[in-house]
Amino acid sequence: MRATSRVATNTRTWKTIAKEWDLYLMLVPGLAFLLLLKYTPMYGLIIAFQDFSIYNGISGSNWVGLKHFERLMTSDQFLNVLTNTILISVYKLIFLFPAPIIVAVLMNELRKMMFKRIIQSVIYLPHFISWVIISGLFLNLLSLNDGIVNTVIERLGGERIAFFMDQSVFRSLLVGTEGWKEIGWGTIIYLAAIAGIDPQLYEAAKMDGASKLQQMVHVTLPGIFSTIVLMLILKLGSMLEAGTEQILVMYNPVVYDVSDVIGTYVYRVGLGASDYSFSTAVGMFESVVAFILVVVGNTVCKKYLGRSIW
Repeated sequence: MRATSRVATNTRTWKTIAKEWDLYLMLVPGLAFLLLLKYTPMYGLIIAFQDFSIYNGISGSNWVGLKHFERLMTSDQFLNVLTNTILISVYKLIFLFPAPIIVAVLMNELRKMMFKRIIQSVIYLPHFISWVIISGLFLNLLSLNDGIVNTVIERLGGERIAFFMDQSVFRSLLVGTEGWKEIGWGTIIYLAAIAGIDPQLYEAAKMDGASKLQQMVHVTLPGIFSTIVLMLILKLGSMLEAGTEQILVMYNPVVYDVSDVIGTYVYRVGLGASDYSFSTAVGMFESVVAFILVVVGNTVCKKYLGRSIW
């Protein structure tokens, strides 16, 4: 019976594929991208367990087991890097995760479409600007000697601040610049989710005498709650990424102690010191922790919020 059922299932599957062959054909580029650029490079994780030599290659390098992971766990420098990574990620999660939700809910209340489109275009635009350009832009705006911001601070009676070289403000600078760049883009997902809410719910709320604020709290937010949970779980998976590209173009040796994260550390050690095995071990550690965070976050959300990815 089981064999017959399996054959029938396979037959239906192939019939579905044959019927919708053009749609399945569209999957090929995406699957090829994943296979070639995501899964195939995983073979390189082997060097985390070797004393890899670029001249001997993977097959000719000596196996050392967990040597590099032991070095990783006992390194004072890595402990500082891990602390920076967690702190910066937590700051961004606390201050930047709710921001697109708030902006999307407020934009949904705009009734003049022309004004709404202008606002959307203005806040979306920074997402398409590279971090290199943004770094140069803020470097000029926040320059210690002739930056507009410091000039205003001085004229208001304050002291000039070396934003890019002051360890006490550099993390805030990272959070602020990422917010300026990405908050507008993040609202797209939530606006799409809001568009799927049944308009009759708003009509019923109005008939019950609900104010605009009450409609936001009791209709809009519950309507996009599943999307919020999904984005939160995905955000947890990138906690140890902490904005590597952003930090790489904005930091300098003066602020290494408060801004060097796992991604920049791997870049400096792997390419700068040519310690490929150790940097691979660090990267593998980051990926394993990210996977654990996604699983734990999904489990917690499923248990306490009734929403999850799987």
